[in-house]
Amino acid sequence: MLGPIFTREWLILPRNGRLQAQRSAWIGLFWVIALTTWLGTAEWSRPGQYLDLSRLGPLIFQVFSVVQVVLLVFYAALAAASAVALEKDRRTFILLLITDLADREIVLGKIIGSMLPLLSLPLASLPLMALLVLTGGVGAWQVFAVTALTWTAMLASGALGGLMALWRERTFPALALTALGLVLYLLLARIAGFIPGSTGEAVSTILDPFLALAVALDPATLILGRGGWLLGHLAWMAGLGAGLLGAGMVMLRVWNPSGKPVMQREAPDDAPAEEVDRMKAHAAPGKVRPVEGNPILWRETSTRAYGRRPFMIQAGYLIVLGLILYGTLVPVLAGQRFPFAAAYGLVPVLVLSLLLVAAQSVTAITTEKDLGALDLLLVTDLTAGEFIFGKLLGILRNTLLYIAPPLLLGGVYALYGFLATPPARYPELGQSMNAMALLCLLGGLLVVFAFCMVLGIHIALRSPTSRAAILTALGSVFFLTVGTLVTIALILVNGRFEYQWASFLAFLGAGIGGMWWVLNGERPSGALTLASWLCPLAVFYTAATVVVGKPGTGETGDPLIPFLVVAGAFGFAIAAMLVPLLSEFDVAMGRTSGGAD
Repeated sequence: MLGPIFTREWLILPRNGRLQAQRSAWIGLFWVIALTTWLGTAEWSRPGQYLDLSRLGPLIFQVFSVVQVVLLVFYAALAAASAVALEKDRRTFILLLITDLADREIVLGKIIGSMLPLLSLPLASLPLMALLVLTGGVGAWQVFAVTALTWTAMLASGALGGLMALWRERTFPALALTALGLVLYLLLARIAGFIPGSTGEAVSTILDPFLALAVALDPATLILGRGGWLLGHLAWMAGLGAGLLGAGMVMLRVWNPSGKPVMQREAPDDAPAEEVDRMKAHAAPGKVRPVEGNPILWRETSTRAYGRRPFMIQAGYLIVLGLILYGTLVPVLAGQRFPFAAAYGLVPVLVLSLLLVAAQSVTAITTEKDLGALDLLLVTDLTAGEFIFGKLLGILRNTLLYIAPPLLLGGVYALYGFLATPPARYPELGQSMNAMALLCLLGGLLVVFAFCMVLGIHIALRSPTSRAAILTALGSVFFLTVGTLVTIALILVNGRFEYQWASFLAFLGAGIGGMWWVLNGERPSGALTLASWLCPLAVFYTAATVVVGKPGTGETGDPLIPFLVVAGAFGFAIAAMLVPLLSEFDVAMGRTSGGAD
């Protein structure tokens, strides 16, 4: 039914060593979460008592279920979108359209086949989650409900990513619209909860996978009669995924091949010979446009290098931004004060902006590689500096709309005094402390955005395949942000660091190892290894300092030290990536003999 494309993925998947590594890492994540939960409850500090496991088991089950849904839904959408988009960038997707494959086989084969490694992960964790049933406090129906919910949510998100990739002709628009579509859907599902009465709660639960997950994690769900909400959610998500896949089948040959055919321009009869030769060299129709300054920067900013209709991505981002700000700024503007008020607005906007910047950065290189345009640099006189900095400036120009909102939002919160509140006995320090917090926040955000830009180019030039580069770059940014949030949440759960130091060491070890693999790859260096140690440590130190400092209260700490730590660590990482980018790129271009001299 799914066709030969899916069959091929199904047969070669067990031969891939990465699948076994992914499953091992997934089981390791379950173990780390279980250890962290145990240490966070301080059960180890006293003798064991009756029913301790019945209290610990449900907590482990709840934490891991939330992490599982968040990670797999994000990666399912990313994997499906990148699988289809990269076929288009390589101009091989058109070859599928001229075969005798049915539309169903192409769409289902590419989208479902790309998610096969991810769909197997809930099966890998199912026996471990089932063991929690033996501890008490977790029902067998909850384990199967969470697994089914994860699969249906992955199906819907993957179908959305595949549909966006089938619609748009470039990788960046497909990835950006997929991320924006997911966030917009979740926001609209929460808005449905404002319907008066219990109807709003029921509708929102049926639409939102995270609200439905909360229902599945509640042992009293069946007693309260909310099992119908959970079944309704499973049916809705399965139907939504099937509907999106069906839309992709129907519109497959309407959207593809996309664009207008390139026609050879004809020269006038009275045109001079030099003009005729120039027109033959310039095959695209229309007026010849002069290239000014750096040709790489000119292509990034003055051409449709990343697809047509970029306003669609910008409009979607502004809609999502408006909904987030409405829910987070209205209480602030109304004069309400509550802990971490700035975080409720800054965190979602910042995470979304970082993902869009990272997507723009990595696709700036992968698109060139897939089109074969990167090889043309071998016969040009472009220097490595012109290429790298042209790309960076182009990425900055194209992502200004995504970089500006977090900075402006920080200024709004600073205006209302939510970034730092001085001690009551030093009221004269109010404005100066708030101004210092704002400057440190803006400086730290700029450094992190610069890191994401350079990281995308660094990974794309070093990765053997474009899909691996995209998954690695966006996955790194996602883990960097989500890992920081998880660290903050773990500190807040118990409030005492000494009960959680072992789990934090495990998180730091995983972060350092992951960062080392991302930065070094097959060509390690001392500077990149040092950067892989500094960045996770800086993030952990900053997160712990901010939480311990109690922002929004009279005990707020000095923000300058965390800023210097973050700026120093990530600034060094940027330099460690830029130096080999400039030198090794020049070696690859054949303009130097490298170590032979």
